[in-house]
Order: sequence, then C-alpha cells, then structure tokens
Amino acid sequence: MREYIALTKPRITWLILMSTGVGYFFGLKRAFFNPVTGSANWFLLLHTLIGTGLIASGTAALNQWYERDADLLMRRTSARPLPSGKMTANRALWFGIALAVLGFAELWRYVNFLSAFLGAITLGSYLFIYTPLKQRSHLSTVIGALPGAMPPLMGYAASAGALTPEAWALFAILFLWQFPHFLAIAWMYREDYARAGIRMLPVVEPDGMSTRRQIILYASTLIPVSLFPAFLGMSGKLYLVGALILGGWFLYTGFRVAFDLTNVRARRVLLASIIYLPAIYGLMVFDRPSF
Repeated sequence: MREYIALTKPRITWLILMSTGVGYFFGLKRAFFNPVTGSANWFLLLHTLIGTGLIASGTAALNQWYERDADLLMRRTSARPLPSGKMTANRALWFGIALAVLGFAELWRYVNFLSAFLGAITLGSYLFIYTPLKQRSHLSTVIGALPGAMPPLMGYAASAGALTPEAWALFAILFLWQFPHFLAIAWMYREDYARAGIRMLPVVEPDGMSTRRQIILYASTLIPVSLFPAFLGMSGKLYLVGALILGGWFLYTGFRVAFDLTNVRARRVLLASIIYLPAIYGLMVFDRPSF
C-alpha cells in the first residue's frame, strides 16, 4: 500500500487540491453559501476534491509508469516504486488508469461536465504532450505549466458552472508561480536531469544565464498578475498589500539566485515558492468581501 500511495505523489496532490478548493471558493456567489438551497454545498466541494484528487493521482502514477526508465537514471527518483523494482510496470499502469477513469466519472456524475472535461484536458496534455516533450525541448516547462495551472479552473467550474475572468486570474497566478519553482528544482538537480536525457533549461544552457533571467522574469511578472483578484473585487486592500509584500519577497529570492546561482540559493527560491502559494491563497480567501 505504501508503494501505491507513493505513486500518487501525495505532496503534489495536496497543492493541487488546495488550488482546486480556492477556485471552488471563488466560484460561489457567496462564501461557501448556496443561495438556492440556503445551505453550504459541502457535498459538491467534497465530490470536486475527490474527483480532482483521483485524476491528479492517476496522472502522477501514469507519469511514473511512462518515465520509469528515466527515473532509474536519476538519484532523486531511483527509489520510486517502479525503478526500485518494488512494483511492476503493469500494476502501476492499471492503477493509474483506474484512478484517472474514476476521477473523471466522479466529476462528471456528481459535479458537472465542464469540471470533468477540464480534468481530462489536464491529464491528456500532461501525459501526451508535456511528458514526452521533456526528452526533446526545454520548452516542455512552458507546456507543462498549462495543465499545472488547471486545478483552480476545475474548482471554479465546479461551483460556478462556467469560467469567468476571476477564474482566469487564479489560473494566471498559478501558471506564473510554477516557473521560478521548477527552474529552481531544475538547477538543483541539473546533473540528474542530464543523466536521464531530460532537456531542462539548466541542462540545455549549463552556464545558467537563461535560468537566472527566467526566474527574474516570471517572479517579477507574478507581482502585477497577483493583483488581479483585488482589481476584480475578489479580495480587498489587505490582500493587495499582502500580495505586493509576498511578491516582492519572492522576487528578492530570485534576485539573490540571479547574482549567486548556487544550489543553496536555488533551494531558497524553492522554499519561498512553497511558502508563497498557500500564503497568497490564504490572504485571498481571508480578505474576500462579503456579498
């Protein structure tokens, strides 16, 4: 059971569910309040999280099935269930398929077709475009950031039944956040990626100049984009100030790594990104005006 759980990448799934929950929250006309029934629709939220979690877990398992040979060549992934030999490839394959199908069915049956469709698009683009592209081009990071930013859209669609500018604001924040996060990881494990033939940016351009520029570019762009929820009336002035402070701190860690591109500095960008996302989500939800 431990190996099956490892296939689902629980730590990543937790971030996905957090983003989905935030999207669901802002898709409601009132804060977790259904104006039609007069009560909180917790069952819809539960089904949304279950369905999204199943699709995310299935995608993670299928991704590990596809990349099992590459994972064997990297120190950071060689202990995973498939490269370590703790689980057979066929079991992982069918486990991943079962989770993905159940997740799609859960969303379609108990939430709505739009959420299920977005989940299917996320899985398909991640597995059939992003994953194979990793062996061919460093632009795979850009492609992978698209399905990576889908969870808030799925949550928003679950409660609102449509995608509005507010939903796309959440998408844009998560889309941009991923680049400093994953570029820091790519720099820290560039030797592993090179050994496995995965063409991340630090592998293709080992001098690190492009990595530095892109971390600064995306971290700086994230600051004005993170203000969209305030401009759209999703959150108030407290969020506006907090987003500027968090964004400035995140950018500061990016500047530090730009002038001193070491694993230590890259790890600090990674840690800053892990703190930034739940912090800005928390501010956004806490400072939401009542309707």
